[in-house]
Amino acid sequence: MREIRGARILVSGASGMIGSAVLAALKSGGARIARLSRPGACPDPNFELIPWNPAQPIDPDVVSRFDAVIHLAGESVFGRWTEQKKASIRNSRIPATGNLAQALAQAKVKPRVFLCASAIGYYGNRSDELLDEDSAPGAGFAADLARDWEEATKPAADAGVRTVRMRIGIVLARHAGALAQMLPPFRAGMGGRVGSGKQWMSWIDLGDLIGAVQHILQTESLSGPVNLVGPDPVTNVQFTKTLASVLHRPALFPVPALVMRLAFGEMADELLLASDRVQPKRLQESGYVFQFPTLRSSLEHILKT
Repeated sequence: MREIRGARILVSGASGMIGSAVLAALKSGGARIARLSRPGACPDPNFELIPWNPAQPIDPDVVSRFDAVIHLAGESVFGRWTEQKKASIRNSRIPATGNLAQALAQAKVKPRVFLCASAIGYYGNRSDELLDEDSAPGAGFAADLARDWEEATKPAADAGVRTVRMRIGIVLARHAGALAQMLPPFRAGMGGRVGSGKQWMSWIDLGDLIGAVQHILQTESLSGPVNLVGPDPVTNVQFTKTLASVLHRPALFPVPALVMRLAFGEMADELLLASDRVQPKRLQESGYVFQFPTLRSSLEHILKT
């Protein structure tokens, strides 16, 4: 799929932070967008709505004749990971992805490309190890989730659909996501490192995430796992110092690991305290040029008044 203008693109998870931004960019680029939406969703005059139940098989005719399918749906992983929460997270991803991939595989006119969200949680907690798409998966709930999530795309790939598994890092945006949660305490001068601060954070500016999605759609050599992270991973201490500097505030109030574990349990160890030093090897090798290659350039862009 070399041209976005005029392309017919099907998107799931379009109401989330990433989905809404990707949708707006594709629409402004001239794509014709259809949204997979649960039955009863409010009509939207800007988009075709296709009802779906993620837990149920999808009629292949419904997803036929699209140029591209972008699958972003899934319950937020943030929050205390009770057994019920973990089951809900898995059930919002694995069956839906498998059902969609199976329908794409059986469609009379298959899409040229299928982009499915995944996460750098695939790699687990890897300390200072430098990771790329060829690195082995890690251990733990987040790693198992990402591995199974990606495996669920297999029917589409086996049917010859170019399938890209987007391993997304920490997405930086002003009004949503992790950064939005950090800003109030940092603006009040109450920010600080989390735990030891030595853990690596692999982030990407929302603008570059959108750019990477557009690049993947148009780059036919890309398939399989692709890390959607910036080229400048930083430690939590470095992140803290840079954010405080951009905001012209001190960062003197560290949050002990014990406090994070008491508040979030298992999620604290697997997401907030885990170390993932991930590189966007395949994006860069395929010619993508980052708009915001450093953390400071991203934060200054996001937080400019």
